[in-house]
Amino acid sequence: MLMPKRVKYRRVQRGRMKGEAHRGNTLAYGEYGLVALEPAWITSNQIEAARIAMTRYTRRGGKVWIKIFPDKPVTEKPAETRMGSGKGSPEYWVAVVKPGRVMFEMGGVTEDVAKEAMRLASHKLPIKCKFVAKDGADADTESEGTEEA
Repeated sequence: MLMPKRVKYRRVQRGRMKGEAHRGNTLAYGEYGLVALEPAWITSNQIEAARIAMTRYTRRGGKVWIKIFPDKPVTEKPAETRMGSGKGSPEYWVAVVKPGRVMFEMGGVTEDVAKEAMRLASHKLPIKCKFVAKDGADADTESEGTEEA
């Protein structure tokens, strides 16, 4: 699973996810990409599940780039603990994703294979996603990550 090797501060505040993604919103490596349409926290488990879904479908052909990294710790206090006594300990790591962010890229495969692989990956994610190609033409395949289409 993805997580930082070392961090300077173990506990961070929750923050806000307003606005569009200004960085990471273009295809940089591959010919096809999966773009977020909603703001969300994507956990390291969800990133790994989406990566496995893509590589399994392509039968390990082509190349997959993961453009998001979970560098934000999310803390939780133990169950049935009284209020107070400080902040909880880090439980898992998330990547903060804003609308327009390219989360995954793929290259070395045909468009049909890439589109189906990205569709399978989007079902592992908690947000609506869009498939994009390098030539700029959107494929208009939106899928909800929590529902089966």
